[in-house]
This record gives sequence, structure tokens and C-alpha cells, in this order.
Amino acid sequence: MNAQAISSKVKTKRQGIAKLSYSQNGAALFFLTPWLIGLIFFTLGPMIASLYFSFTDYSILNAPSWVGFDNYKTMFTSDKLFITSLKVTFLYVFISVPLKLAFALGVAQLLNKGIRGLGFYRSVYYIPSLLGGSVAISMLWRKMLGGDGLLNQFLLLIGIHAPDWVANPKYALYSIVLLSVWQFGSSMIIFLAGLKQITADYYEASSVDGAGKLRQFFSITLPVLSPVIFFNLVMQIITSFQSFTQSFVISNGTGGPVNSTMMYSLYLYQKGFAFFQMGYASAMAWVLVALIGTFTFIVFRTSRAWVHYEDGGK
Repeated sequence: MNAQAISSKVKTKRQGIAKLSYSQNGAALFFLTPWLIGLIFFTLGPMIASLYFSFTDYSILNAPSWVGFDNYKTMFTSDKLFITSLKVTFLYVFISVPLKLAFALGVAQLLNKGIRGLGFYRSVYYIPSLLGGSVAISMLWRKMLGGDGLLNQFLLLIGIHAPDWVANPKYALYSIVLLSVWQFGSSMIIFLAGLKQITADYYEASSVDGAGKLRQFFSITLPVLSPVIFFNLVMQIITSFQSFTQSFVISNGTGGPVNSTMMYSLYLYQKGFAFFQMGYASAMAWVLVALIGTFTFIVFRTSRAWVHYEDGGK
């Protein structure tokens, strides 16, 4: 076979491979088209638009006018309610996230004991995560913790005169924290899956060395479970910073009493859809993105010191 024939065969083979590759890529793009359309028109498009609006004075009813960084300057220099919403949100995140993770891990530990009806208990404990963010549950929570709610009626039976938990500025935010902690189901399921991966050999060996349950928990369970804790921590931080429904419903959209439940997302909503300051609300949205990104970055950086993987990496 001469060189020309060999070259012709190689060329034909390359053309066939190119056609096959083009066909495969075309099929992949075809199936990705709905997702790409959603990404462009419902994610990237609105994000770019909101970034532009954040530098404008835009009231929806009128055309946006460019104001540069004025919205951002106003936020941090003269908008006291903006600072208040940051404080309330930080307090909510720093209290609710550790409590939810601790409660979820505790329940997962109990369910990991091999009790009968485990599937039933998993479902029961997961239900609050599905329903807790709904308007109906938030309204029920407001009624239950109100001055004449179910909780106060029960406390009254044992001689305790409790305050109106959702109307008292000292306790209103903590009623929302309690609602958040009650929605521990999703984290609990993930913790339970992680606990199932810990072999009994670790605990048996430590028992021989005289380690008690508490020592085993801190020396075996937490280190081995640290990647799962890391994942749940990041997800809960992101979710908590965006909390809106509970604050809106429990405070009737006012952030009261005395702005004690004025979450950042609620204030953003008020600016955009109550006062029609859409440019200012867009700027607030990008500040929220920066806040979430900063805290997530901090968690990722500090994870090198406390997250341990089976292969020894961090």
C-alpha cells in the first residue's frame, strides 16, 4: 500500500471521527438547550440587569437614571435601618445555624442506634424541613407563640405567665430562630448518612483502650464526620442569610416589633416592592451576594484546620 492510499485512509478516518464528535456534541447541546435558556434568561440575564440597576435610581415606573455608587454610599453612611437589618441577620445566622446543626446531629445520633421503625422516624423528622418554610407554617407558628397561643396556655396551666413571644422585641427574633431550628430535617438526614459510613471498628478499638462515649464522640465521630459538618455548615449559612418568609409572616411584613425581626431579605423586599426603590434594592442584593460569598470563603479557608478526610487530605 503506497503512502497516498494510507494518507487517504487516515483522512477518511479523521473525517468520520469529526462527524461522530459533531453529532455527539450536537445531541448534548440539544438536550442542554432548555437548561441554557433558563440559565441565560432567568439567571444570568436578571443578575446582569440587577447589577446595572444597582448603580441607578430606578423606581420601576420610571426609566432608570445613572447615579453611580450613591446607593452603596447611602447604605453604609446614612441608612440606619440597613445597619439594623445587618445586625438582626448576623444575630439570627450566628445563633440559628449552630443550634440547628447541633440539634440535627443529636437526633441523627439517636436514629443511628438501630431502633425499630427507623424509616418512620426519618420521615417524621424530615417533614418540618419540607413544610417549615411555607407561609402556612409561619402563620401557625405566630399563632402558637402569640400572647394567647398554645404555648402560653400550656405554661399558664403550670402557673407561668409568659409574654407574647412574637410581639415582644426581646423574644421576637428568637421565635424565628426556634422555627429555623425546628427545620433540622435535611441536615439530620445528611448527618445520618455520614454516621452510617463510620465503621464500628473505630469504636471497638477505642473501647479496648478505655475511651468512653464522650471521648469517642469528640475523638472519632466529629473528626470522621467533619466533611459532612462542613457541607451542612456552608449550606445552612447560605440559606440563613436569605431567610425571608418567617420574618415576613410573623411580623406581618413590618420587621417589628421595633425592627427586632427586620431581616436583611425583608428590608430588601420592602425597598424594592413596597417603596419601589428597585435600584437601591438591587444594590442591597449585591451586598448580600458579597456577604454570603465572604462568609462562605471564610468557612472554606478555616476548613483546612478542622475538616479531615479519610485519605489524609484537607
